Amino acid sequence: QVQLVESGGGLVQAGGSLRLSCATTGRTFSRNAMGWFRQAPGKEREFVAAISWSGPNTYYADSVKGRFTISRDDAKSTMCLQMNSLKPDDTAVYSCAASRNFVSGSFWSRLPRDYQYWGQGTQVTVSS
Repeated sequence: QVQLVESGGGLVQAGGSLRLSCATTGRTFSRNAMGWFRQAPGKEREFVAAISWSGPNTYYADSVKGRFTISRDDAKSTMCLQMNSLKPDDTAVYSCAASRNFVSGSFWSRLPRDYQYWGQGTQVTVSS
């Protein structure tokens, strides 16, 4: 069974840091682009960051650029999101995702429809 499982969420004060992890099981995603998305209450799902499988190259939403870092370790079947200088506006459920299969090494996307596999999400709450 293919699974993506997030961990590392929690409650943190503004200015603090959290490190989210996404563990994948059931198959390898070493040839899939990976991404992080978030959804706050009453808002649509929002792109946070993506990483291609070749390079790899990384991409960020403007709102998190310079504060968040996405990385992947295919040998360990994990992907991480290091979040620094957190703000109350970063409060949301964060989900990891893997792209559809057979994408090019440089592929990445900010569109949820380009991701075929999703985790359940982990709550991140930033207090002011």
